[in-house]
Amino acid sequence: MAPRKQSTSDQEALDFHRFPKPGKIAIAATKPMATQRDLSLAYSPGVAAPVLAIAENPDAVYDYTSKGNMVAVVSNGTAILGLGDLGPAASKPVMEGKSVLFKRFADVDSIDIEIEETDVDAFVECVRRFGNTFGGINLEDIKSPECFMIETALREALDIPVFHDDQHGTAIIASAGLINSVELTNRKMKDLKLVLVGAGAAGLSVLELVQSLGVRKENTIVVDADGVIHDERDDLDQWKRRHAIQTPLRTLSEAMAGADCVLGLSAAGAITQDMVKSMAKDPIIFAMANPDPEITPEDVYAVRRDAIVATGRSDYPNQVNNVLGFPYIFRGALDVRARTINEEMKVACAKALAELSREDVPDEVAAAYHGARPSFGKEYIIPAPFDPRLISFIPPFVAQAAMDTGVARKPIVDMDAYRDQLAQRLDPTAALIQTIHSAVRSKPQTLVFAEGEEPAMIRAAHAFQSQGFGKAILIGREQQVRRNMKLVGLEANTDLEICNAMLSDRNPDYFDYLYARLQRRGYLSRDVQRLINNDRNIFSSCMLALGDADAMVTGITRNYDIALRDVLRAIDPAEGQRVVGVSIALSKGQTVFIADTNVTEFPTSEELAEIAIEAARMVRHLGFMPRVAFLSYSNFGNPGGERCQNIREAVHILDERPDIDFEYEGEMAADIALDHIAQQMYPFARLTGPANVLVMPAVHSASISTKLLSAIGETTVIGPLLTGLCKPVQILPLGANVSEIVNMATFAAYASGIEPD
Repeated sequence: MAPRKQSTSDQEALDFHRFPKPGKIAIAATKPMATQRDLSLAYSPGVAAPVLAIAENPDAVYDYTSKGNMVAVVSNGTAILGLGDLGPAASKPVMEGKSVLFKRFADVDSIDIEIEETDVDAFVECVRRFGNTFGGINLEDIKSPECFMIETALREALDIPVFHDDQHGTAIIASAGLINSVELTNRKMKDLKLVLVGAGAAGLSVLELVQSLGVRKENTIVVDADGVIHDERDDLDQWKRRHAIQTPLRTLSEAMAGADCVLGLSAAGAITQDMVKSMAKDPIIFAMANPDPEITPEDVYAVRRDAIVATGRSDYPNQVNNVLGFPYIFRGALDVRARTINEEMKVACAKALAELSREDVPDEVAAAYHGARPSFGKEYIIPAPFDPRLISFIPPFVAQAAMDTGVARKPIVDMDAYRDQLAQRLDPTAALIQTIHSAVRSKPQTLVFAEGEEPAMIRAAHAFQSQGFGKAILIGREQQVRRNMKLVGLEANTDLEICNAMLSDRNPDYFDYLYARLQRRGYLSRDVQRLINNDRNIFSSCMLALGDADAMVTGITRNYDIALRDVLRAIDPAEGQRVVGVSIALSKGQTVFIADTNVTEFPTSEELAEIAIEAARMVRHLGFMPRVAFLSYSNFGNPGGERCQNIREAVHILDERPDIDFEYEGEMAADIALDHIAQQMYPFARLTGPANVLVMPAVHSASISTKLLSAIGETTVIGPLLTGLCKPVQILPLGANVSEIVNMATFAAYASGIEPD
C-alpha cells in the first residue's frame, strides 16, 4: 500500500494563493445594494431600527446580524501546523484556509484574526473584548500548554462556543475511528488496553475523549518524550499529572507489549516494527503525526497483516482529518445558539461519524478513491471528507446533545426539517429533491430498474428501497445480479426482487400484448418473443404497461434515443399530451425548467405550443406556478428573421386556445425572459414575474444551454425528465451515478403517485 505522490509543487501553491487575487477569502453582501432605497435600508437611516431593537434585547443580535453564522478563527502563530512558532503573520494563510473549510463544508461564515501576543493573560483579554461579536471562536495553532489555559479562560469569559481544534478536532475524528475499530475487532471499550504516544494538547484531548467513551484510566498508559508518565515522576505539569498511573513500565517498548491499541500524536519514527510485533491480536494503530506518521502503514503491514491502521495523511486509507469535525460541530452549535461546546457534544459528533462510516458510500466518495468503492472495514473506519452526507448527518447529533445538556438557547423543534435545511445549505437541488422524496415516501411505488445487472443500478435500487420510496425490481439474470451484488457489498443485506425476463411467468402475457401492438409494423411473432426475452427495456416497459409495476428507470447503458424508442414500442403517449424532455436548472435560489431538451429536434409552431403545454403541466405537478417564455435571439421582432416565425406562431396558437391556464410570452431573449425588470421595457409583456419555463426553439439550443450551465459551475442541472407518456418512465444519461439514478427513480415514482389530470 504505497502512498500516492503529491501532485503539487511549492510554486503552484504560491501561485494558487496569489492569483488572480491574493488570499483565499472575501466578503460578499447578502442583501441587494443596487438602488438608493437599498442603501437607505442597509445603512442610514434604516439601520437605526435593528440597532434600537438589539439595544432593547441583546439576543436580537442573532436575528438582525450575521453573528449566528459567524466564527472567528484566532491564532498567535506559535504552533503553525508542524512548522513551529513562525508568528501571527505567517499563520494567516492557514487561518484563511480554515475559514475556507468552514464555508466549503458547513456554510459557516468565518474571519481569521491573528493576534501579536504570546502572553496568556493578554491574549485572553484581547479575545474576550471582541469575542461576543461572533457566534463562536475557533482557536488554532497555539502552542501547548498555553492553549489549555487560553481555551479554559475564554470558555469561562465568553457566552459562546470556544473550541481549540488542534485538541478537540483530532480527538473527535480519532474517537470515531476507535469506535469502529473496537467493533471490527470484537472488543469492548472498557477492556481496551491503550497506549498514547505524545502528551501534547492533541494527545491529551484524544485521551480524555476516548475515556468518555468508556476506555478506563487504569488500562491507559501515556508516554511522552521522557518515557511513561507514572506517579513517581516529578517533572509533570498539571495536565500530564492527571494521567499518571502507578506502573512499573518505563519505556514505550514496554508499554506497547500486549497493548490492543496505540494512539500516536508525537513524531515520525516513534513507533518501531518490533513494538508493533509485541502488540495483541488485531492491533489498532493510529499513527497521526504529520506530515510523517510514527510508523508507516507499509511498515506495520510488513509485520502485522491483522492490524487496523490510521494516519493523518490523505494518501493512506483512514485519514484522521479535522475537517470531518470542526465545520459540523460548529454548524450544530451555532444552529441552537449554544453557549459552549461540551464533552457530550464532542462524543455525539464522534459517534455520528462512526455511524456514517458504516453506511453505503455515495459516488462522490468513490470518486475520491479513484473509482474504488470503499466499504466499512479495516481500511474504511472514518468517513471521507468529501462525503456529501456529512452536512446533514453530523450537526443534528451535535445540536441534540447541546439541547439535552441544557446549553442550547434556541432548541430545534423539528429535527427532520432541520436535516432537510442542512442539506439545502450546500446543495441547490436539495429543496426540490426533498419535496419529491417526502411525497414518494408517503405513497410508495413499485419501480422497475431495467438494467438490473449493472452495479450502479443495483446500488440505486437498494437505496431506493431502503430509504422507503417503495419496492425495487431488478431486471436481469439472477446469477449475474447476485454476482454484482456481492461485488458492491450488498448480497448479505438486501431483499431486492430479481426478475429474469426469459424465465418470467408473465412472459406469455407480455408477448400477447406486444405482438398486438407490433404485428402490423413488420414484426413477426419470433421477433416479438426475442424482444421480450432479451431486451430488458422492452420487458420492463411491458411490466409497466400491464400494471405489474408503477414506474421505470433505464438508460445508463444505451443512448437516450434508443432507450426512448424501446419504451415507445410498449408505452403510448398520454392522451392529448406530447412526449418531451424537460431539464431543471437550479442556481442561487432560482429554479428554471428548460424544454424540449431531448425529443423533438426541430419543432414546428404546433409542436412548440404542445411542448409549452406539457412542460407547464409537469412544472405545476412539481409545485411551481408556470410562467412560460418562448426563447429566441429576438425580442418581439427585433431583430427580425424567418427563424423566429415558428415561435411567433406558437404564441398565436396558444392565444387561440381557451383552455390555457398558465402565463406565456415570446418570442424573447433569455436575459429578458429571466429579468422581470427588463420585461418592463415591453409594457405589453404578459408575464407577471421572471419566466421559470423556457421553451427552446430546437433540441440543439436546449442541449447547448443545459450543458453550458452545468459545466460553468454554480448551477445544478437535473434531467432531462421525460414527461408526456401514459406511464412514468425516466431515461438516464449514459453512465449516470447512483445518486442521479435514485433521484430520477424518485421522480418516476412521484409521477406515478400523482392523480391523472
